[in-house]
Amino acid sequence: MRRHIELLIGLFGLVELLCPRAVVAAATRLAYRTPDDLETREWVYTAARVEGAIFVLLALAGLYTSAGPTGDDEAAAAIEP
Repeated sequence: MRRHIELLIGLFGLVELLCPRAVVAAATRLAYRTPDDLETREWVYTAARVEGAIFVLLALAGLYTSAGPTGDDEAAAAIEP
């Protein structure tokens, strides 16, 4: 279950990294009653991209650490003196 959540976070981060305007527009529509009255500044899109990159990196790190050793790694460890 943890891997699924990390994968979803990573996918969301990738979408946010590649399409920050769409994510900001969707979040604005969810957060405000009248999103058309608001004017989004340019730095918001840069911040969304940074946030997306952080999500992707955290998800990759989590997936890497939860993967554990494979069968080949255990066999190689058994051969070493």
